[in-house]
Parts: sequence; structure tokens; C-alpha cells
Amino acid sequence: MNIARSRTTIVLVAGAVSAWAITVYRMRGMDAGPGTDLGGLGWYLGIWVTMTAAMMLPSAAPAARHVARLAPRMPTLRFTAGYLAVWTGYGLGAYALFRVVTAFDIDWLAWNRGGPYAAGAVVVAAGLYELTPLKRLSLLRCRSAPRGGNAFRSGLAHGLDCVGCSGALMAVLFVLGAVSLFWMAVVAAAIFAEKVLPHGHRLPSAFAVALVALGVWVVVSPGSVPELTQPDARTPPMEMAR
Repeated sequence: MNIARSRTTIVLVAGAVSAWAITVYRMRGMDAGPGTDLGGLGWYLGIWVTMTAAMMLPSAAPAARHVARLAPRMPTLRFTAGYLAVWTGYGLGAYALFRVVTAFDIDWLAWNRGGPYAAGAVVVAAGLYELTPLKRLSLLRCRSAPRGGNAFRSGLAHGLDCVGCSGALMAVLFVLGAVSLFWMAVVAAAIFAEKVLPHGHRLPSAFAVALVALGVWVVVSPGSVPELTQPDARTPPMEMAR
């Protein structure tokens, strides 16, 4: 049993490291800041799945180890497939929302108009979500060992809990730079800390304060926010990468 659990950790960590390497190779120099264009659906899905594997697999390792101990027949692969399927659904929802918004006149989102306010409002909302009962419940479930049985269904269930726990943090990544390696690393570290560290369940309150402060900072002085690429002030941010 211990060998299976160790093997699961090695597989997931190796997968995450490989995904980080691919992500860095593909995304380096592409960050256009808040509202970066998500490109065509095929390209987006490829980079999104790679990103989520890089960011999420390390924090999913404890749940995957538990499933590997109880479920037969390639449990790690099946758990990971279910888990990433949920995050792929999240990503498709974000892409659909992006396309709906960009189908309309969004001149008011230009960075010299309402762009900083819109980006800051999303970051503040993500901070406030950290204090909600749904966040607390989702985090508790993420940090608890999933029930055994079918590994794929366990992956789906854990993925849903993870979206409930970390979906708002991923929204921060979308508004600050969907292909920003810096913000990707920051969000991944926050997710890992909450879900895996011994006292991670105490972190949401601190993260709430930090996110609200960051959102206000983006509104008041976006040019001084570290590693926040400034979009062309004349161009709506969601049209930057066409």
C-alpha cells in the first residue's frame, strides 16, 4: 500500500513538473496583462489543460494517494482524468464567458477607462469569497480524504470540491493575466498552501485581506503592481492578443 501511495505522489509531481516546463516554454513572453485574449478554442484548451495540471496536481496528491490505496486498476490515472475533466469544464465556462463579453462593445473596458476598476472588482470579489461558507465547506472537503471506490468518480468529486475551493482564485489569474507565469505561480502557491499545509485551513482569512488589498491597489495604482503587465491604454484589454 505504501508503495502505491509513493508511486502516486511521484507520478503526479512528475506530471506537474512536466506541465510546468511545457507551460513556461509555450507561454513565455505572451503575457498581455489583464484581459489577455484567450485565442482559438483548440489552442486555449491545450494550454489550459497543461496549466491546470501544472498548478493543481501537487495539491491533489493527498487525495489521489488515498484513492490509490483503495481503488483497483490504474487508480492514479483515472483519478487524474476525472479531476482534470472538472477543471477543463471550468476552463470552457470561462472561455464561453470571454467570448460572450467580447461579442459586445467593450470600449469601456479599455485600460484608460474602466479596465482597472473591472479587474480590481474581480480581485476584491475573490477575496470576499474566501470568507464564505461555501469556501470553508469546499476547503474542508478538499483537505479530507475522499471516499474510496471508483477512482474516476472520486476524481470528479474532488475536482468539484476543488473548483468550489479555488475557482475564485483562478478567476484572479484570468483578470491579472491569463498567461502570466508570475501570477500563475502565485495562485498555484496559494491553492497548495490552503489545501495541503498543516494549518492551511486558517489561511482564507489572510488571503481575503491580501486579495481585497490587491484589488484596491489595481484600481488605485495599477502601474505599481509588481509583474502586472499594462495593456495598451487605447485598447480594450480583452482584445490584446489578436
